[in-house]
Amino acid sequence: MARDNLTAVLYGIEDIRLEQTPIEEPDDDEVLLEMSCVGICGSDVHYVVNGRIGDFVVRKPMILGHESSGIVAKLGKKVKHLKVGDRVAIEPGVPCKSCQFCVRGRYNLCPDMVFCATPPVHGSLRRFYKHSADFCFKLPDHVTMEEGALLEPLSVGVHACKRANVTIGSKVLILGAGPIGLVTLLVAKAMGAGKVILADLLQGRLDVAKKIGADDTLLLNKDYSEEETVKKVKDLFGDEPDKTINASGSESSIRLGIFVTKPGGVMVMIGMGPAEVKVPLVHALVREIDIRGVFRYANDYADSLDLVATGKVDLKPLITHNFKLEETLKAFEMSRFNWSETIKVIIHCK
Repeated sequence: MARDNLTAVLYGIEDIRLEQTPIEEPDDDEVLLEMSCVGICGSDVHYVVNGRIGDFVVRKPMILGHESSGIVAKLGKKVKHLKVGDRVAIEPGVPCKSCQFCVRGRYNLCPDMVFCATPPVHGSLRRFYKHSADFCFKLPDHVTMEEGALLEPLSVGVHACKRANVTIGSKVLILGAGPIGLVTLLVAKAMGAGKVILADLLQGRLDVAKKIGADDTLLLNKDYSEEETVKKVKDLFGDEPDKTINASGSESSIRLGIFVTKPGGVMVMIGMGPAEVKVPLVHALVREIDIRGVFRYANDYADSLDLVATGKVDLKPLITHNFKLEETLKAFEMSRFNWSETIKVIIHCK
C-alpha cells in the first residue's frame, strides 16, 4: 500500500497545513478507505475563519473534511457487507448505538456522537481514512464519487423535508439559496411539492435555483420593510406557504418565516445563526405554526442515495469547482472569497 497519506490539518484560525500523517489500521468493525472526493462545507470554512462553532472549539490540530466518498482498501475482521474495491459514500457521524436516542432511531441526537471534523474528532480530508463500516454506503456503478460525497448535504435536505412533512402538493418556501437550500429544493420537488420558491440576497444563487427546478424566486432587499417582504412572498404563492424551511438562520429570515407560514403550517430551522434572536413568537403560537429544529440527519443516507441513483435528484449542477488535495488552500480560498459564484467545491484526494 502506498505510504503517502497527505492530510489537510487545521492548526488554528487561518492555519491549514498539508502534511503526512500515519495510515491507520481499521478496527474489527471498520474499513480503511482510499479517499476519493471531499466537499468543502460551510462548517469547515467556519472553523478556519473563527476556530469554533458554538461550543465546538479547535483547541488542538484537527483534520478537516466530512462530506466524502472513498474506495474500500482494507476490511476489519467483522466486516461482511463490503469488499475491497467497493466505492462508498461515507456518513460522517458514528453514534454510540446504545443510548435512548440511538435505540429509538434518532441517533443524530446521541450525546456521544463522533462526527468527522468536529472538535476534537478528526475528519476525512486525506489520502487514507478509516471509518465505521456500518456508515459506509456502497455506490452503484453509475453514481459518481463526487455525487457520493454530496450525499452528506443532500441528507440534510432529506431530513429537513421529512421534518416539514413535505408531500404531494405542498407549498414550500425555502429561505437561503446556498448549498443546503438548493439541495432542499431538489428534495422537495422529488417528494412531490407543488410549488417551491427560494428567497435569497444573491441573484446568482437564485438563478441556479431556477435552473434546477424552483418554481419561482424572490431577491430579498434589505431596504424593504418586513411588511413589504411578507407581501411579496404571499403574492408569489398566491396564498401562503404551508411549509417554510429556513436554511439561513438569520434573525430576519426567522421572523419572515413566522409571518408568512400558513396557520397550522410548519417552519423547519436548518440554518444556525446567533445563539439568541428576537422573534414574534406569539404570532406563531396563535396561528399554531409548528417550529421544528433540524440537526444533521438520521436514517437518511440510504434515501439520499436512492434519490440520486434513480435520477430523481441531480447533484451535478451544484458542483462548481474541483481541486486536487495538494491545492487545498486554493480550494478554501475559492469557498471563502468567491462565494457569490461558488456553490460546492470538491477536493479530489487520489
